[in-house]
Amino acid sequence: MRANSQHSRQKAAYLSEHTLSGFLKTRRKFSAALRCLLYSAHRRVAPLGNAGPFVSFSFDDFPRTAYTVGGSILRSFGVRGTYYVAMGLMNTSNALGDQFHMEDLCLAAKDGHELASHTFGHTSSHGIPLSRFLEDVRKGRRAITETGSFPATANFAYPRGEVTLSAKQAVGREMLSCRGIYGGFNGPLVDLNLLRANSLYGDIDRLNTVERLLRENQSRKSWLIFYTHDVRFNPSPYGCTPEFLESVVHLAVKGGAKVLPVAEVLTYGST
Repeated sequence: MRANSQHSRQKAAYLSEHTLSGFLKTRRKFSAALRCLLYSAHRRVAPLGNAGPFVSFSFDDFPRTAYTVGGSILRSFGVRGTYYVAMGLMNTSNALGDQFHMEDLCLAAKDGHELASHTFGHTSSHGIPLSRFLEDVRKGRRAITETGSFPATANFAYPRGEVTLSAKQAVGREMLSCRGIYGGFNGPLVDLNLLRANSLYGDIDRLNTVERLLRENQSRKSWLIFYTHDVRFNPSPYGCTPEFLESVVHLAVKGGAKVLPVAEVLTYGST
């Protein structure tokens, strides 16, 4: 009787483990298929040209430390970045730390950084009607320009990187570019409706991975976009340490890449 009970528990554990394993495999396959579909549908392609390699550093939402610390690091190397701003987050705090203040926007613009949009309320395109998402996309860009202090570029990033096929098509009609969070390189043909971008999360132990990306980007003469959130010594899971960011910027500059905001890469050579 006791042996049968033990056998039943072992069998249940075995089935549970293999059911979970099967579920995770199915989920990974589904995610890969969805990503492939997003890459292939509603593309708006532009040639990158042969002036690369390019590297862009971008900061999402954005926490104050993205400018006070991250902006200081970029300034020390004589380069500028792109801040994807969700105006509804201004003067708030969350797990990423204190969010930007108006003075941070003014100083970032004065330093020559690009102020791009990120919806107004940091709204995901998942789970809401497309019309509501588009309304918040427009509101976010309008809120930047209505400050009267600086223009918002026509570049956009999807909050949390969450993009649907319908959003990719609709927002792509209104913006110069739309950035996601799917990793990889942009070029030689660039899909302006879903720019690829690579996370800068964590600490210096990830530097080898990033160094390989930079070397391949140099070889391809393509465009590598990085994104992060807070920049502090004890970052959130979605931010990085100052040492890590500084090391990556150093490698990009040392490797001879043109380190530019997203807007300037898109218009490079046309002015």
